[in-house]
Amino acid sequence: MGILMGTLLTFAPHQTGSYSNPDSTSSPASGPIKPAPPRDTVFRILSNKAFTVGEKLNYDIYYGPIVAGSAIIATPSFEYYNDRKCIKVEFTMKSAKFFDWFFKVRDYYSSLIDVRGLFPWKFEQHIREGGYKRDFVARFDQSNHTATTSEGGPYQISPYTQDVVSAFFFARTLDYDTLSIGQMVHFENFYQDKTYPLDVKYLGEETIETKAGHFHCQIIEPIVVKGGLFKNTGRVVVWITNDSLKIPVKVQSEVAIGSVVAELTSYSGLAGVPTAKF
Repeated sequence: MGILMGTLLTFAPHQTGSYSNPDSTSSPASGPIKPAPPRDTVFRILSNKAFTVGEKLNYDIYYGPIVAGSAIIATPSFEYYNDRKCIKVEFTMKSAKFFDWFFKVRDYYSSLIDVRGLFPWKFEQHIREGGYKRDFVARFDQSNHTATTSEGGPYQISPYTQDVVSAFFFARTLDYDTLSIGQMVHFENFYQDKTYPLDVKYLGEETIETKAGHFHCQIIEPIVVKGGLFKNTGRVVVWITNDSLKIPVKVQSEVAIGSVVAELTSYSGLAGVPTAKF
């Protein structure tokens, strides 16, 4: 299920190609650099009709026919960071009680996303998977284009670099109607001490059913670069609602034996009416 956790967060939009970022001036660099002095910055302002504070998305996680766990994506509150208004996003996942005997999972991710610019200021990751434990925090200086983490830094980043949570939400604000089937979009995200690339392929449209209802969906496939944050261990396919909300309805990830699937079971607090539901 740790693979699926990564799957649900495998979006890091700092795009070139189909969706260009005019603020990007060079390829991302890695490694520590000297801190730069503060400077006045005029940040971008982007439209967001996809999500707002109060959203809660609930998922069942299946391994074959078995419900092996559950996940929640939520935006519980507004918070201020560096005098900027942010939406706090939280992502939690846990294994089912019977599954805890085999492999107990209690994962928590969070991000503070700038309301107006849709970029992150702070990222947290707290992983408990079997005997594995990891706690990681990254703070982004979006004025001087650096990131400082609980493990080191500062590290150079490109303008408006995303973390894995903020990237996922930023991706929900994009217009996939402009893409042709098979067309790729290039993304990047910061983690540990580097910016990692991935591509997202648009696969078309499909109608699917979950416990939350029937939905017209657009289908995308993250193509993860091996050695990045999420290793390319198998194909990942994501179904998002074909409307302005871009709700992730289903995620399917291939594993060594079979596949792991997350399906939307219920939702509340949406930014608007899910017109893709019928």
